[in-house]
Amino acid sequence: MPSFGRLHLITDTRPGRDPLTVVRAALTAARDELVVQVRVEDSATDREAYELARRVLALCAPYGAGCLVNDRLHVALAVGAAGGHVGADDLPVGAARRVLGPAAVLGATAREPGAAVAAVAAGASYLGVGPCHATSTKSGLPAPIGPAGVRAMADAVGVPVIAIGGVTADRVPALRAAGAYGVAVVGALSAAADPARATAELLGALTC
Repeated sequence: MPSFGRLHLITDTRPGRDPLTVVRAALTAARDELVVQVRVEDSATDREAYELARRVLALCAPYGAGCLVNDRLHVALAVGAAGGHVGADDLPVGAARRVLGPAAVLGATAREPGAAVAAVAAGASYLGVGPCHATSTKSGLPAPIGPAGVRAMADAVGVPVIAIGGVTADRVPALRAAGAYGVAVVGALSAAADPARATAELLGALTC
């Protein structure tokens, strides 16, 4: 699997958000330690997803930062992203691997060790694990698993575990201590008054 950064920024395309401005700011602070996961609202068209992914990929390239596309794997292929990420309601991991090919980065969402092991066996390069803490970014999520849940997942698999859900800089050390390779954030950067500074704080917590 190609190396990728410990901080994953998931684009926030809800009304009132400006994902490209946040991506630009985060890249200046994180450079190749950043992975941008392009995620759009379910109501977005494929053309809208394609245009956002194309622009994000262009921003990432000069910094050597990774770019993945969530859910819409055909968009990932169309723009030449490094790979994609599938959630519980998307294509099964094995099918997603066949779509992307053997060399692409493929992330999968998992919330308990059995699902984590199965996802890795089916071809997942890394796991998005959570929600670790309560979050208002996405509705309908199960109860938070906390650092203990992250530890159970990290102990079960040999691929990087990316903790997601209510992640803040002050919560990162406990997640890292539990075995998380890195963290994924949405609101921690998209709602920050200074996304570059917030990125630097998260990175500092990840690397200390």
